[in-house]
Amino acid sequence: MDLLTVNDSAGAYPGSFYASRAEKLPKFAPAAGDLTYDVCIVGAGFTGLSAALHLAQRGYKVCVLEAQRIGFGASGRNGGQVGQGQRLDQDALEALVGTDHAKALWKIGQQSVELVRELAVSDQVHADFHPGVLHADHKASFVDHSKAYVEKMATEYGYEHLTFLDKDAVRQRVNSPAYFGGTLDMRAGHIDPLELALGLARLALAAGAEIFEDSRVIDLKEGTTTSVITNSARISASHIVLACNGYIGSLHKDIPRRIMPINNYIVATKPFDTPLQEDTINGNIAVADSKFVVNYFRFSDDHRLLFGGTESYGYKFPKDIGTQVRKPLAEIFPQLANVPLDYAWGGTLAITMNRMPHFARYAGNILSFSGYSGHGVAMGTLAGQIAAEAISGQAERFDVMAKVPTPKFPGGQSFRQPLLALAMLWYALRDKL
Repeated sequence: MDLLTVNDSAGAYPGSFYASRAEKLPKFAPAAGDLTYDVCIVGAGFTGLSAALHLAQRGYKVCVLEAQRIGFGASGRNGGQVGQGQRLDQDALEALVGTDHAKALWKIGQQSVELVRELAVSDQVHADFHPGVLHADHKASFVDHSKAYVEKMATEYGYEHLTFLDKDAVRQRVNSPAYFGGTLDMRAGHIDPLELALGLARLALAAGAEIFEDSRVIDLKEGTTTSVITNSARISASHIVLACNGYIGSLHKDIPRRIMPINNYIVATKPFDTPLQEDTINGNIAVADSKFVVNYFRFSDDHRLLFGGTESYGYKFPKDIGTQVRKPLAEIFPQLANVPLDYAWGGTLAITMNRMPHFARYAGNILSFSGYSGHGVAMGTLAGQIAAEAISGQAERFDVMAKVPTPKFPGGQSFRQPLLALAMLWYALRDKL
């Protein structure tokens, strides 16, 4: 089944809140004929567009091939949370790769947030960066770890922007009975993701990159000069950047073994008045909780509650996304159980076994960036800058990320989906216990 079309119409944005209000670019023509570039980028999400921008700024002749529209995939549909660090916390990273490597990964994670902050002030990015992300503990047993983690980050990493909140302090920030404590990071934040992607496209175009839409890649040919083939074009390039994430399909043999596409869902309520917004989430911060299947929520610039929750592991979205997401919304905010929903949409992201992104180099001149596991707004954007560095011969940050192991999913491509579904059912049950 084709993830690019099974839930969406060809050449059209999904029916999301973001797509309803974005300042979209005119549609770009498909690639056609025999073309030659220094670098060919596959995928016009955060990573592909950021790579195009930073490569063009370095003087490379660059094109971006997008099968649908700019920001069509996860980059234009996600919760808009710009999380600090990596998807795993530093305790987990130290256990996985050792303290020195973990500290290098933390530094890169900080740089990813700072890059989004810098981009947000550009006139070409029509979205504001709003500071503050609260990580809320849904179990009392998690609170001691949150308190210790704040102390660890201050003493061992010199990070002073993270604050511990007890149960009462969390309730003052989030009017929900569901949480027992948490941490508030005021250097992290949230942003309209589709507007960020469109802004990256404007910046890339201004730097000299070219973008082709409706240009699905059907084959790659390795070599000193690579070939990227679509239905209407053959692009010769010295380097390829694969920025397809969950939509990689069968385009590459190894990458799909290490990432898994899953679906996640979001609703947007009617606009709230200011007192109701402040009573729901005080201070316009974003929130993500500690459940394995994360609930995440924030307010839009026009005062709608954007609430994300629930996942599915098949290809198709459910018929009634709104009803499905309303269940966790009502669990977190009982007082909003019957709030009108104006929008409901789904999106496909990619996860890895260990929830760390998969950075890899193949055949010397093919770079792949994928598997952000729900942490892609900042890291996906920085990945494009890292791609430009690596192609230019400065691979230090690329190597730090690429050295993180990315295990293959068990069961191969035939059985990984049902095995993952069984595992997720167990973790969802554990969330409730």
